[in-house]
Amino acid sequence: MRHNRPTYALIDCNKFYCSCERLFRPELRNTPIVTLSNNDGCIISLTNEAKALGLKMGDPYFKIKDFLSDNGVVAFSSNYALYGDISSRIQQTIESMVPRAEVYSIDELFADLTGIQEPIAEFAREIQSRIMLWIGMPVGIGIGHTKTLAKAAQHASKVYKKQTGGVVDLRSEHSVKWLLERMPCSDVWGVGRRLTEHLKAEDVTTAWQLANLDPKGVRRRYGVVLERTVRELRGEACIELQEVEADRQVICTSRMFGNRVTTKSGMQEAIAAYMHRASQKLRKQRSLTGIIRIGIRTSPFGDGPKYSNAVTITPPFPTDDVLLLTRLANEALNTIWRDGFKYSKAEILLMDLRKRGEYTEDLFTPSQSNKSDALMRVLDQVNRRFGKNAVHSGRMPLASNWEMKRELLSPSYTTSFYQLMKFAAV
Repeated sequence: MRHNRPTYALIDCNKFYCSCERLFRPELRNTPIVTLSNNDGCIISLTNEAKALGLKMGDPYFKIKDFLSDNGVVAFSSNYALYGDISSRIQQTIESMVPRAEVYSIDELFADLTGIQEPIAEFAREIQSRIMLWIGMPVGIGIGHTKTLAKAAQHASKVYKKQTGGVVDLRSEHSVKWLLERMPCSDVWGVGRRLTEHLKAEDVTTAWQLANLDPKGVRRRYGVVLERTVRELRGEACIELQEVEADRQVICTSRMFGNRVTTKSGMQEAIAAYMHRASQKLRKQRSLTGIIRIGIRTSPFGDGPKYSNAVTITPPFPTDDVLLLTRLANEALNTIWRDGFKYSKAEILLMDLRKRGEYTEDLFTPSQSNKSDALMRVLDQVNRRFGKNAVHSGRMPLASNWEMKRELLSPSYTTSFYQLMKFAAV
């Protein structure tokens, strides 16, 4: 066995969205729960109790609404403010215990355990216990010499939860062989359905068979991404930890409306609200946009008239000024708006993103003013302190009937002073 090999852990929250809802509703600890997608469309997370009733990811809510009621299943609209805050608390807890970490998704985090004193599996159980004690979130942890093996170990921590207690150490060659022989290719991180079908045609159906393919041959047939996966399954670390999230190359804000928009003024309000969100993301990564794309469309379903159109516009200079971006977007809307349609969706795309100071300004073209920069800084400071929509452009409404439908939304227990839990004195 080689010395000084890297050691990674993948910490994954169990049934994250549903577990967040249970944190403040302990009476639901053994109750079947589902959480729904935007506009209460379909199931995106469900507990084991809900699975036992035959419910599946993607089941449309309108089709199963009566079934849920008849079987005592509690449904929640997605409470992204709550989930994001709980995720941040878990992240901070883990980062206080490990040398380096990479946030992989809202409910998953890679940790670098290289150099941690043995037994590392016991240290992982300390992480698991602290997250449960401080936050109340159940997590599974997989450990491996590569990120792909850590991901495989974390998958095993769910499959063999009773035997492992939710922590699987996959660093020994014997453990790797035992698990990969029992693991389908489709469960390997980065191997999707199409690749699984191609590999099956070569009689490669298990992760162990995949690990024993010739990496160079895999690269010729399938490309460098699958080659890296094969090498990682063999214990060769090819995917490094990314402590800093890479800047986005395109920023998109796009959601289905809760109710159809039929007036231009209503669409202008929606465009302003979407631009507010998009520009916040833009300024957060300290970028400026050089191209904007605005799109609107009706639903592709149903018997009503269909219409879809988009327009691309170029600001006079790269900018992150939400007031300028909103004005340009609503001016562009005039060229694609058509009366007589029931619009179901709008989309904002900010493209040609540049870092401040990383482009050559035109001597004869104005650039964003210091006054505008100062205004945006104050805007963000106020919104960080009092809420992301505390201050916004006048075109953005205080309330609207086109906002995402969330009829089963739980309170913002941790992000709104007015929705804190209340306890009556006995």
